[in-house]
Amino acid sequence: MLRNYLKIALRNLVKNKVYSFINIGGLAVGMAVAMLIGLWIHDELSFNKYHKNYDKIVQVMQHQTFNGEVGTQTSNPYLLGAEIREKYGSDFKFVLMSSGREKHILKFGDKKLSIRGEYIEAEAPEMLSLKMLKGTNNGLKDPSSILIDESTAKAFFGDENPLFKSFRIDNKFTLKVTGVYEDIPKNSDFHDLAFIAPWDLYIKNENWDEKLSNPWRSNAFQTYAQLTDNADVDKVSAKIKDVKLNKVDKANAAFKPEVFLHPMKKWHLYSEFKNGVNTGGQIEFVWLFGIIGIAVLLLACINFMNLSTARSEKRAKEVGVRKAIGSMRGQLITQFLTESFLVVMIAFILSLLLVELSLPAFNEIADKKISILFTNPLFWLLGLGFSLVTGFVAGSYPALYLSYFQPVKVLKGTFRIGHFASMPRKVLVVLQFTVSITLIIGTIIVYNQIQFAKNRPIGYNRDGLLAMFVNNQELIQHYNAIRNDLIKTGTVSEMSESSSPTTGVWAINNGYDWKGKDPSVQGNFGTVAVTHDFGKTVGWQFKEGRDFSRAFSTDSTGVVLNEAAVKFMGIKQVVGETMQIDGKPYKILGVVKDMVMNSPYQPALRTVFMLDYKWINIINIKINPKVSSSKALDQIETVLKKYTPDTPFDYWFVDDEYNLKFLNEVRIGKLTSFFAVLAIFISCLGLFGLASFVAEQRTKEIGIRKVLGATVLNLWTLLSKEFVLLVLISLLTAVPIAYYYMNNWLQSYDYRTEISWWTFAISGLGALVITLLTVSFQAIKAALANPVKSLRTE
Repeated sequence: MLRNYLKIALRNLVKNKVYSFINIGGLAVGMAVAMLIGLWIHDELSFNKYHKNYDKIVQVMQHQTFNGEVGTQTSNPYLLGAEIREKYGSDFKFVLMSSGREKHILKFGDKKLSIRGEYIEAEAPEMLSLKMLKGTNNGLKDPSSILIDESTAKAFFGDENPLFKSFRIDNKFTLKVTGVYEDIPKNSDFHDLAFIAPWDLYIKNENWDEKLSNPWRSNAFQTYAQLTDNADVDKVSAKIKDVKLNKVDKANAAFKPEVFLHPMKKWHLYSEFKNGVNTGGQIEFVWLFGIIGIAVLLLACINFMNLSTARSEKRAKEVGVRKAIGSMRGQLITQFLTESFLVVMIAFILSLLLVELSLPAFNEIADKKISILFTNPLFWLLGLGFSLVTGFVAGSYPALYLSYFQPVKVLKGTFRIGHFASMPRKVLVVLQFTVSITLIIGTIIVYNQIQFAKNRPIGYNRDGLLAMFVNNQELIQHYNAIRNDLIKTGTVSEMSESSSPTTGVWAINNGYDWKGKDPSVQGNFGTVAVTHDFGKTVGWQFKEGRDFSRAFSTDSTGVVLNEAAVKFMGIKQVVGETMQIDGKPYKILGVVKDMVMNSPYQPALRTVFMLDYKWINIINIKINPKVSSSKALDQIETVLKKYTPDTPFDYWFVDDEYNLKFLNEVRIGKLTSFFAVLAIFISCLGLFGLASFVAEQRTKEIGIRKVLGATVLNLWTLLSKEFVLLVLISLLTAVPIAYYYMNNWLQSYDYRTEISWWTFAISGLGALVITLLTVSFQAIKAALANPVKSLRTE
């Protein structure tokens, strides 16, 4: 019996090639989209699970209150780890301090590379369950050791054994390799940890004890921990919340520091905090794309259901004959479900091929390293189960509908499809285009938000501006000579140093006071140390006052403020006034327009710029606009090698770095666009099939109308207007849905665009044009047909 069912199913597929293509193609695309999204969601949900202690690893973070608003940060005082171990050690297996991940220059022989790593306490390899390929995870217990990942080992040593070979780091320390660990996968927050070096070495050689007069005030270090097996995260978090508050002075106690534990399982998906509350994060996109995946698959199922029911008249006599010779309704249902499952299985195989072909492009857009889990039994279980469910959902309605036909009416020719029989199909078409138009509107609004933020005035000039880390003393010692030589070449118009890049403020300090300040207001400002030529290098835009000048020796105790700082202080004539920083008077020299240094979606941070040639982390270089970038880079590298031969020229263009701030939104926009296009494609496939069926069904009517004088335009309008009406209903349904969800999404940005009426107009017009183009082929083809052929049997 099953063999007969399959034979009949195959014959029907071959006989109706166009409809088979639409059914299988639509389902395959829908299943491929669902599979891609499923693989993406699996990758997101398995983030950090590479680490065996995933359930017990936490990051120690803190809330602080500034002028009534609670801010959350990952950075802590460097003494915090020791304090937690001493007071609450019974709740923790490990408490580790870290320098944070930064780029460092590693040198072996003549080979130099700039790679990312961190200084961390010796138990890190065990806590992170690093898979050691050579050496042991106890390697960091030697204060002159370093552990490197497999890629770094290959980059420096090829196939040679790297153990006990010595590296020079930042031209400061010489460390020997005591272990090589497996590269950490992309879906881990530690995926770019190319090396780890001893924490004690970092603290000792950087002289942090001497640099920090008040070590509990400075928050510049990361703290990771692993709880004991029986410890509860929430209870331990509540227990340690005052560990910093009990150590800070009265001034810093006013910020109400509250330490808490953030579990590793929440790092990636629940990373956002607002006013001290964990509000979510990447999990929102998991839900978003999960819904999109289900919606696109549903669109493909709707196509199948629509086309199957639409062609019911073609198979009405078949159903009548089969029932007349004794077929039970259950057998007919089985027949039609078999056809459905056959189509779905073919579509599933095709979808695997589509996913395999599209994964490279998808991975590039999504910044992932996803692959089909061919060796995972769960993947096949879900995939086949998913296919069976899809086949049942897609085939159940046609099976039940077709098997209901009464044989007597069908065979006597009195059976007619009721006036409302097409209503379910119309509802499903409306649902299809509602989903598609909603995705189109969402894509446009995401694009508008990105462009709105990109077009925001940023207060400085990014063109031809590049930056590099000051990661060794040679750059500092030879800075003036390097600057003079570069300017003499004519390829560089200006050069300066700063403590933070133009794309981020790395320090927020309190201890600020000024005339008229409300005692209840906490004076915390972003603080950036600069050298004299910083303003000329970045293209500061002064509103009032002047820049730092070498002509005035008193500028060493002067500051420049941005507009946000002046507004916060509430002083109308601020230039010439004095502000206190940690009790020391500084004269306000000028006010510059707000520089967008942090998030372009948030208000500019109130910032103070001060002269300080000791607090330097970044070199900023402005390329002469008359010189090509490639020529300028070659010249800069030549000059740098002259003075710092052991330092690789590791730079970045500020414009590229700034654009990275939009990376998440751009990625979401691209993925949404991709899925919106596929949703439209699937909807149009179904629309094309229905238009073809309607034209075929009304062949004789069209012939009679042509004989009576109807023009091609009249017939095109007749066949198209019903589909246009359905799309208009879809548009009216999609607009409020899209507005509600996209408006809520925009509320998460302080600096956001408005949702304009033209967004909906363009989406609706686009949907109508696509509909008309899809339907017109079949409508015009039918209208141009010779009526003699359609009426010759009448």
